[in-house]
Amino acid sequence: MSWTVLLVPVRAAAVFRLPLALLAASALAGCVSSPPGGVQVVDRGHNQGAAPVVQRQPVRNGHYVVQRGDTLYSIAFRFGWDWKALAAHNGLRDPYLIRVGQTIRFDNRPVGSSQPVVARAPAATVVTPPAQSRPPAVTAPPAAQPARPPVANTPATTPVTPVSRSASGWSWPTQGTVISRFSSNGSLNKGIDIAGELGQPVLAASDGSVVYAGSGLRGYGELIIIKHSDTYVSAYGHNRRLLVREGQQVKAGQSIAEMGSTGADRVKLHFEIRRQGKPVDPLQYLPRR
Repeated sequence: MSWTVLLVPVRAAAVFRLPLALLAASALAGCVSSPPGGVQVVDRGHNQGAAPVVQRQPVRNGHYVVQRGDTLYSIAFRFGWDWKALAAHNGLRDPYLIRVGQTIRFDNRPVGSSQPVVARAPAATVVTPPAQSRPPAVTAPPAAQPARPPVANTPATTPVTPVSRSASGWSWPTQGTVISRFSSNGSLNKGIDIAGELGQPVLAASDGSVVYAGSGLRGYGELIIIKHSDTYVSAYGHNRRLLVREGQQVKAGQSIAEMGSTGADRVKLHFEIRRQGKPVDPLQYLPRR
């Protein structure tokens, strides 16, 4: 079956949800909202019951309107961008503060442009669910409100477990059997899944700063994203409870969450490493068992 992405103008105050298939048969997702002159991504597939196709390349069409709870890092993660590249593309500078209602562009068209764009989707791209499943239109929050309140970079106070690190400085984020592996051939899995017990400790895989802690990315459940450098971030999904908050500094082996099954069909940790926004195989970075 083939997918075609049709970008067409939508009227003011129309808001649609854009599910993006995520990790381990999940979806990278969020609310895609279009102000006047915005664009809508339309599923033109014939099989209306088919699951969304995962995007494996950065989204290059249209734009995203910032919702309450978003951060630059979560938007970049959701749409397959390197956070630095997305910031530069939109003229954002340190401290990369974004506001509700702000437009984050993925293409080079002016914000007010309303010309429709028709493009054929590659083998894996972003699509929306059938029209009948879309939620009713709602009005976007006021643009003056910050997407996420500024937070201070303070050390986390949760326990730190001694861990073995690989030569590149990474450690295992939890104990357990790997039940799903990374695939780079178009599979939905952008990381690995590790089985475990409910409430089992989830640990930071390397030193870094928490840049996202929440459940706003559909398919990940309760999610933590840690920025380790300008090059690497890691993600920890399906947690039962988050133990750290955005802006906190963590060490390798420090407890950041409790394992759970939010957004999943069983208790497990979904773990990703992304290099410049691109998912890489975590097993190439973690110590050998």
